Amino acid sequence: MTKKVILVWFRNDLRIHDNEILHEAVQKGDIIIPVYFFDPRYFRTNDAGFQHTGIIRAKFLLESIAHFKSSLQEIGGDLLVFHGKPEDIIGTLCAKYEVTEVYHHREVAQRETSISERVEETLWKEKINLKHFIGHTLYHKEDLPIPIRDIPDSFNAFKKKVEKESFVRPVLPAVTRITTHPHLEATHIPTLEDLGFSPEATASLDNIEIPLEGGEEKALEMIEKTLSADYSDVNDYNLISPYIAHGAVSPAFYYHKIKEYYHPASKKKYDRLLMRLLWRDYFRFMLKKYPNIFFKPTHADESGRVASKNDLKVFIKGSNHPIIDKLIKELQTTGNLPYEHRDILAAYMLQEWDVNHLAGASFFEEYLLDYAPATTYGYWLHFAGSGTSPKDNLKTSWEELLKKNYQTKKVAK
Repeated sequence: MTKKVILVWFRNDLRIHDNEILHEAVQKGDIIIPVYFFDPRYFRTNDAGFQHTGIIRAKFLLESIAHFKSSLQEIGGDLLVFHGKPEDIIGTLCAKYEVTEVYHHREVAQRETSISERVEETLWKEKINLKHFIGHTLYHKEDLPIPIRDIPDSFNAFKKKVEKESFVRPVLPAVTRITTHPHLEATHIPTLEDLGFSPEATASLDNIEIPLEGGEEKALEMIEKTLSADYSDVNDYNLISPYIAHGAVSPAFYYHKIKEYYHPASKKKYDRLLMRLLWRDYFRFMLKKYPNIFFKPTHADESGRVASKNDLKVFIKGSNHPIIDKLIKELQTTGNLPYEHRDILAAYMLQEWDVNHLAGASFFEEYLLDYAPATTYGYWLHFAGSGTSPKDNLKTSWEELLKKNYQTKKVAK
């Protein structure tokens, strides 16, 4: 009898717990071939001069892959790692290991979906099926009360609808055993220099204190820390969102953890965290409903003075406002900011520098640890006043946001 060999193409799902594609592959496959590709398209510079992946996020990704590879080895498997385009490599891998099916998580942004299409074309020629899973949202697409095309544009209407008529699925148990090919080849995780970063840029990381380390284990530790009753620092959701973006933890896992810790005395804190997860879902579903909408120029963009990295450099050397300068430096040197502080910085850039929303989003894309296409560009479209939920477009001055939301240490419980 022919063995079923499933190649699992990992992207933003680097975990062994609550991972539907890994869970199902182990249940249905005789042999599992886990694979990750460092796609060079993600380490290029875009037309506006911004890097798709800055060095701080690249370092976080490398750590996440190293931890995930180690986790798979501990349960009997391994992670094949390649530096190249998946569509150029996956066909050879399938032939080498006699793969019968490939699993992967479906994405929604244009670049990601186009890569999936290229891989599917490659596999089609070999008569191998690419099975798509939908597992990046809090509310599963199949559990929504209405089709995606009918989801209300209003965020509040969307929130009420899903909270009343849908549910968050229980968390799948961690995979504890995996059977892989007995002669699986040895591969190595690339270095930052392999990915195109200069030795000087790599060396500069030694002088930066980055608050987060990639990996599933670190994600679980940070969840326990930030959800505890006595934790009230302004940095909370933004310490978890990088792990969600890379898939070291699932939105559903985080949701159920919030519910576990939920206490009326800290209601504002926990409700705010749940709201962030709902906004993340909203942006992904809107990008599916209106393909590429967050990446299209708006009327305001056409008149924006700042439309590229070179334009932005003129302003970013010094804003003449100490808090804005501090936020810029913090973003560039740590890859992270509390979401309330991101609002202030984006509002300042739009209102004082007349930044094109695509340039502003590209700036965030280069530096943020938790960059996710739908979320980052979706928020920026709302900052610029052209978001899909008009009522939630930014209508407040950066000065008002600064008075209301800038906090150096604590947030209200």
